[in-house]
Amino acid sequence: MSLLKLRGTLLRGTESLWVLVRSYSSARVKEEARRRWACEKAELLEVLEARVKQLQANNVCEVVAPEAREALSQTSSFSEVSSWKKSAPIRKEATPKPEDRSASNPSRWMEKLNKEKSIKHKRLLRLKAKLSAASSCMKPAREGGKAAQRERSPPKQATDRDPRNPAKFKASEKTRVRHNVPGGTSLSTHPSQHDHRTSEGPEKQVWIWEDAEEKLRLEEEEGSRHGNVRLSILAYLDCCLFLGQVERAEQCLMFYHRSHARRKLLDIQMYNWVMRGYAKKGALSQVGQMFQWLEEAGLKPNLESYAAALECMARSSTSTGVIARCLQQLKKDGFQLEDLLRESQYQEDEMKMVLETIRRIKPAFQPPPPTRQVEVCTVPVFRDFYTKEKPVSYPKLDFTAQELRECFRQQLKMEASNSVTIDSVEADKPLTEQAVKARELLARLRPRWRAALLHSFQESKLHLSQKISGQLNLCPFMCVLKDEEYADIMMQIVSSLPPQGESLLMLARELGTKVYNRYVIKKKSWSHLVEKIQRLYDSYVQLLAKDTPPDNFLPREYWEQLEAETSQGPSLVPQEHVWPNSLTVQVGLHLLELLVQVLKVESNLFSPGPEPKLIPILYHVYSFRSGRQIGFIKPHPILTRLFFEAAETTLTFDSFVIPMLCPPVPWVSPSFGAYILSPTKLMRCIDGAVQHQLLLEKSPRGNLFLVMDALNQLGNCPWKVNQAILEVVISIFNDKGDEKLDVPPPPSEAPQPTRLALGGTPLTKAALKREITQCRKKAMEMFSLRMDALYKLSIAKHLGDRAFWFPHNMDFRGRTYPCPPHFNHLGNDLTRGILLFAEGKPLGPRGLDWLKIHLINLTGLKKKSALQDRLAYANEILEDVLDSADHPLTGRKWWMDADEPWQALACCMEIARATRAPDPAAYISHFPIHQDGSCNGLQHYAALGRDVIGATSVNLTPCDVPQDVYSSVAQQVELFRKRDAEQGVKIAQILDGFIGRKVVKQTVMTVVYGVTRYGGRLQIEKRLREIEGFPQEYVWEASHYLVQQVFTSLREMFSSTREIQNWLTDSARLIAKTGRTVEWVTPLGLPVIQPYHRSKTTQVNSSMQTVSLKSCFDASQKPDTVKQKNAFPPNFIHSLDSTHMMLTALHCHRRGLTFVSVHDCYWTHAITVDIMNQVCREQFVELHSQPILQQLSKFMLQKYCANLPVERRKKKAQEHHQLLQLLSTVPERGDFDLQKVKESTYFFG
Repeated sequence: MSLLKLRGTLLRGTESLWVLVRSYSSARVKEEARRRWACEKAELLEVLEARVKQLQANNVCEVVAPEAREALSQTSSFSEVSSWKKSAPIRKEATPKPEDRSASNPSRWMEKLNKEKSIKHKRLLRLKAKLSAASSCMKPAREGGKAAQRERSPPKQATDRDPRNPAKFKASEKTRVRHNVPGGTSLSTHPSQHDHRTSEGPEKQVWIWEDAEEKLRLEEEEGSRHGNVRLSILAYLDCCLFLGQVERAEQCLMFYHRSHARRKLLDIQMYNWVMRGYAKKGALSQVGQMFQWLEEAGLKPNLESYAAALECMARSSTSTGVIARCLQQLKKDGFQLEDLLRESQYQEDEMKMVLETIRRIKPAFQPPPPTRQVEVCTVPVFRDFYTKEKPVSYPKLDFTAQELRECFRQQLKMEASNSVTIDSVEADKPLTEQAVKARELLARLRPRWRAALLHSFQESKLHLSQKISGQLNLCPFMCVLKDEEYADIMMQIVSSLPPQGESLLMLARELGTKVYNRYVIKKKSWSHLVEKIQRLYDSYVQLLAKDTPPDNFLPREYWEQLEAETSQGPSLVPQEHVWPNSLTVQVGLHLLELLVQVLKVESNLFSPGPEPKLIPILYHVYSFRSGRQIGFIKPHPILTRLFFEAAETTLTFDSFVIPMLCPPVPWVSPSFGAYILSPTKLMRCIDGAVQHQLLLEKSPRGNLFLVMDALNQLGNCPWKVNQAILEVVISIFNDKGDEKLDVPPPPSEAPQPTRLALGGTPLTKAALKREITQCRKKAMEMFSLRMDALYKLSIAKHLGDRAFWFPHNMDFRGRTYPCPPHFNHLGNDLTRGILLFAEGKPLGPRGLDWLKIHLINLTGLKKKSALQDRLAYANEILEDVLDSADHPLTGRKWWMDADEPWQALACCMEIARATRAPDPAAYISHFPIHQDGSCNGLQHYAALGRDVIGATSVNLTPCDVPQDVYSSVAQQVELFRKRDAEQGVKIAQILDGFIGRKVVKQTVMTVVYGVTRYGGRLQIEKRLREIEGFPQEYVWEASHYLVQQVFTSLREMFSSTREIQNWLTDSARLIAKTGRTVEWVTPLGLPVIQPYHRSKTTQVNSSMQTVSLKSCFDASQKPDTVKQKNAFPPNFIHSLDSTHMMLTALHCHRRGLTFVSVHDCYWTHAITVDIMNQVCREQFVELHSQPILQQLSKFMLQKYCANLPVERRKKKAQEHHQLLQLLSTVPERGDFDLQKVKESTYFFG
């Protein structure tokens, strides 16, 4: 092997097989190159040394093997004398036979290596001397910081070889060194085996960095800890062990373990995984080797390590003496047997094996009794919510226990199948002769394509398997599924490819994600986890079913109680490890290459010619998007025509895309809940951001109870499809759509470029190019909207009359979202119009009035009128309402002019049925009534600052008619315009008569969420272009003028709001300048961290092209100051409105209400609107009665201004003083009485 190849191998090993991180900072290039070259030289020496030992096995093994066997006999306190003493800690086949041993002189290679080693030691000595001098001025580490070093503990005897004392260092070279190991005895090791470790001076290194590590921030610690390389190693080991390839996993671990530069990427979890793999095989010697590697890496065995050892002893019939020493060492390390069974995560029969081993020493030992860990919620706003002094039974669903169990089995079957194929709503169209021929062609081509893909995939997998197994490669990831499943995934991508093509990166990510999702589902399906979940769910339905006794447990509490009672079996916390974005893309690129290379079709498929030729159906091309050149995968026109003419009527979705057919599994931890098999997290994260999940896992469980219980409450609401509305929508959809009603037309209706100008003259070349570009853009938008509507309508039709559920999770701010991506109540007007509550309730005495008021709200009329006036208007137009309900497409079509036409039509139909019922009050209604916040962001700001003027503008105070903040701002801007027009400002004169509520609404609505003047100008520009008669040549100047007046008006009307917003912005700016990201804790106890960091570009190589992955959420990068400061005010307000929603949801549960939300829009039945309004106002007052800003100030002072290193204080003393002063100065409050909110009719309405 040449030197160049060795260097390439080392570089790929130290960074990653797939990713190559590019640094765009030129200041440190030379320094990094010098350090990299020094590291390469040291690693090259290690590789050469290993190669020499391999070539001269007779000489080297004769020296090492006896020493190793002697060392092993003294190493671990639980090593079995009869087996471990006779075998080396290295692999058995590498151990030479006794008769082959002979003493021989070292070769010239060994002499050169010894000389080079001596030179290396001298250089290290000089380096350590410099470090020693530098460290003498550093602050000593505190004792508390030692416990936070990821359980790394260097050997105590390493001080005898302290590089600060050259005499001791050299003396120790000539003698064997004894190291402490987890077994409690000393290990006698040949100096040549550990010189590279001890010469690093581990204790010295820890002594230098101890103080820094003690104060290591979350974003730094976890950013380096969970980088792409480390996550890739975890994913690689996980796949190897799933496939039963423990040896491959060990080779990978060895590759990183044997090098100090690479060993820092490993953690104890990786060693434990390999231990578990060997434990299942009963390979006790290999488990012992893992313990030795742990000692070499300076890691302390944890409970998982001992569990693996005990499991292995059960499978290998180990003697009782060894087991006794193992249990003794476990206790010596501070662990208890009860902890071993209570805290370790077990899969399959591992717990049974561990118990069997323990009982060989302690026959009377019994596992700890199943008890549910009771943790107290300490959040002030919910101090009394979880007390059982006033028990409230959990609301029952209108299903029997047997019906819910059957629903669970249907859901399990759907998730286990990975995908769902449903009929499209276009299936009702008449079948043409052209479509029949095209479908016959596809039926003939698809088996051929699939067979070609399968054959090519198997060849590529064989090629991957021949690569060096010690380094990371794609082979395990190409084996976790059946070959046929990979072929099916690739064929699905071909069928769903749009005619205009798709970004190569998007397709690669989609392919890789599909492989990962199927792998996780398959992994869960093969374990005993599903059986345990099914047993628990069969009992869990007793809380929800109508034919079971009532219980006052919440879903999470009930599930935890059931789990505690059945503690045997696998842990419910899934051991799934997210593949990093670079790995997902690399897997997808590999499959995408096969698609482009393999799939071909005859060139004369539609136009027969004399010489048919096979041509690819997919092409890899380049295109420019936003000034950047990106790779595109485009279908050949033959393929596009084939799919268009076939007009296939089936759609295939991943199983998690369809709403659940049973109530979701309750959230009980950040990693378990919602779906049965599909991978889902409590907090959805952007690709590359892992800090949110880590924060949740480190938080006390009691602080997450409220969040999980609120999500469970939202997810337990059953839904059904409004079949009457669905039929109307489908009829319009199949009849070329209607853009006015938000029913997208088919792509065939897309505008075609014209080649003539208005006067009939031909367009110039540049004008024609612009025309073609605009038409192409419009066609792509129409196709995207059409497919989105097709998915929603087809899923709704597939669900039919059955009930379904939307499991929920949240973003990093706490805002909740349903998990199914296409069809849910967060969708547009069309989607909401075809959704109903599955559970019906009588209208009651005021229900019909609320239906009529809700209808007027949906039309957008009478926004400034009182509720009584809206009700009176609804009664006036009742004839039009009934006509719309009876003849939606052939009558007067009054409903089509509403702001939300489809919801208005659904409400018309509900009013018609209710009014025609014998007793409207007894009519069972499934229709959801909405109550929307009045500019909710400004409401929170006004409450925080107790701003009297602002509170009045956003309806926090009681008024006879609703206050419209948008109209108020428009009036204020009009006053400014008149003043400027009188002074001769031309643009102010042009704007006369054009300033209205609609022009300023979006800017006023979003300014509270951090919109800038630039963004506000774009919003106003868009509104001005929509106004007929406004001179378009003045749009830019007018929007620039208006945005200044809007911001000036808001500053005068909401002075307290601007003060709080500026305080939040300045705080985030100063925090980010210190190199830290902004964190806070919501009033519900949810930890929040902003994931905005400087961009990092990672390159993923493939034979087609090099793909650049740009991530702005990598915690190993410095914070992005601009994003941190601009995003803090809106994110903080979003966390408050989510807190208010969750408070309302939980207290509505206490009152027996059905409750769902779309952020600040709350839904319930008509009969319970008044109760929900009362709860909503009470919880808003309760929330803002807390000292929110004072608590935020205290938290940030403690986090960012306490216990700062001395060096940082000296270096940036001025910035630290500014931050300390700013955080200590909380904006003052006004005189607004918060209790008035309870009396405000239009606070939510």
